[in-house]
Amino acid sequence: MSWQARAQIWKRASSLYAHGHYRKAVPPLARLPPTPIRYLTCQSLARQGTAEASPSTVYDAHGEEQLLHLESSRKSVAAAIGACPGCGALAQTVHSNEAGFYSVKRKQVEYFVGDLRTSDTLSKQGLEDELFRKAIEQVKKSGLDIAEEAGAPELPIEAVRRREQERANRVPFCDRCHDLVHHSSGKPIAHPSLESIRDTISESPYRYNHIYHAIDAADFPLSLVPGVQKFLDLAPQRTKNRRSHHAGYKRGTKSELSFIITRADLLAPTKPQVDRLMPYITRVLRHALGSRGEDLRMGNVRCVSAKRGWWTGAIKSDIWKRGGGNWMVGKVNVGKSKLYENVFPKGSSEQINLSQRRSEGPTSPPFAFGEHLIEPEHEAENVDDNLFSLLPEARKETIYPKMPTVSALPGTTASPIRIPFGNGRGELIDLPGLSRTSLDDYLLPQYKTTLLLEKRVKPEQYKLAPQQSLLLGGLIRITNPGISLIMAYPFVPLQAHATSTVKALEVEHDARSSPMPFVVTDEARSQMALAGKYTMTSDVTRRAAGPLLSAANSNLKVENLPFQTFSIDILIESLGWVELVCEVRRPRRDGTDSIDGQWTWYPEVEVFSPQGKFIGRREPLGAMYLTTEGPELNAHKKRPLRQSRQRARGSLT
Repeated sequence: MSWQARAQIWKRASSLYAHGHYRKAVPPLARLPPTPIRYLTCQSLARQGTAEASPSTVYDAHGEEQLLHLESSRKSVAAAIGACPGCGALAQTVHSNEAGFYSVKRKQVEYFVGDLRTSDTLSKQGLEDELFRKAIEQVKKSGLDIAEEAGAPELPIEAVRRREQERANRVPFCDRCHDLVHHSSGKPIAHPSLESIRDTISESPYRYNHIYHAIDAADFPLSLVPGVQKFLDLAPQRTKNRRSHHAGYKRGTKSELSFIITRADLLAPTKPQVDRLMPYITRVLRHALGSRGEDLRMGNVRCVSAKRGWWTGAIKSDIWKRGGGNWMVGKVNVGKSKLYENVFPKGSSEQINLSQRRSEGPTSPPFAFGEHLIEPEHEAENVDDNLFSLLPEARKETIYPKMPTVSALPGTTASPIRIPFGNGRGELIDLPGLSRTSLDDYLLPQYKTTLLLEKRVKPEQYKLAPQQSLLLGGLIRITNPGISLIMAYPFVPLQAHATSTVKALEVEHDARSSPMPFVVTDEARSQMALAGKYTMTSDVTRRAAGPLLSAANSNLKVENLPFQTFSIDILIESLGWVELVCEVRRPRRDGTDSIDGQWTWYPEVEVFSPQGKFIGRREPLGAMYLTTEGPELNAHKKRPLRQSRQRARGSLT
């Protein structure tokens, strides 16, 4: 709208009020109580009595200027920002080493709060636009269409949305998130317990809640929270029994669970290969869930890759269709915040026609406004007081909101981050990560943020002869105490070195120079202990034989091969895994080829780690066989066939 049209509206509104028309319906702006501007206050803090109305510059209906000086104090900064959009921590200006701290001298903070002494951001034009919009809304409530009488077009709602979107994007990150994004430095927070996560979800204002349990593919399934479904009081999962019923509502609410395997691009290089791994993933997940997992239906398991966009569209569509409360639950550094950014239905507010929905009534499919919300009396039973609530207030809904901070620091999210979508259709809530045992305490400071498996590793083959060991950055040692040759394929971001066990012990005790850089501290070297002895019992002969069992050798069967191949995956928590393969000759049927009662075709390895922790095992994935090299995947790189000499001679004649 042009300034000439706005001037006509202001002139018409002033003249109507001056002649006594609509004096009761439209009081002068100078007599109105000071309404705090949305981006200068925090309504949640105002209800608790901790936010003060920040003085600002406003203009009345006659255009007379009233200066109310802005106070750039600590209280005004905390009240203006409310909570950090990156980590969710409440804004504060007291503890500089904690999450949510805002330095008053930061230019971004001054620009957002509007300190007129150091910045000229809240200009006269911006305040006039804000008050102009409020005047139009008040006049419309009185029943007078000023825009038509003044001959000017109505203020478009797109402009209001764009202005609100710009304000939401101007909300600055706290100092901790700023350092994480730009300097990759910061301190982790105290991780919440599973009890606090349960209490937070219980305060949900929605009748239907869906919990996404994020599990990291790097050390799958070590990041699984045992008993999460029972502890969070979720709806029981359907069993294989054909008479098993769907879970219903319990005490007026319903909560279901889905397992999300994040960073699936670490398992295989292409999406079809990961799709073929789904039976293996569900089988390993059943084993990790315990004895009860064998009887469950695993239709709620998804593999996603936020980096490459694999299957994120399907989850985004489910969140949009389902509505209600959608919660991200999992341990730290499993990729929840990155997944949050990819599955949040951005721009969803534009997909709903508000007037059409209201005209259709409250039961219009597929979604009716408020059908997922708990009634006020029911909500009052769950939440005693907003002051003691574990669930903070949701953000103001925008079309493209500011997403949470993504970093390699464990525990980046400090408080639940609630972002609504679809004009009240639902919310996507990112919860702080649960505590996860990791090797960060034993790493040197310069390696704490770099040792993260961000992309799939092309492993090198290491041969471990009897009485030899594999050193992984001085952090892990895998020893072959048997009599068979073992092949090792490390899928970890650590440098590996194979040597004799005697030399490996000397390197650990700093009695011999290391051929590779050590990433552990001196204290960790002295705390190396046996994590366990792992027997390789999984038979992978058919997969390892390769062309021997091809269609050309139809008479050769796997039972007739003179050897057997066994394998196992050694998991290193939050770092990756090492695939071990051993080929032994097939034992005689009479059982005469045994040594001290131990069969030679069951090789064994010993794994050492700091304090004997952070190690696990699983069924072998066979990741070394999943490669993009080969005639089928690289068929487009084949050289064209040469013409035969006869055809060449014929073309010449």
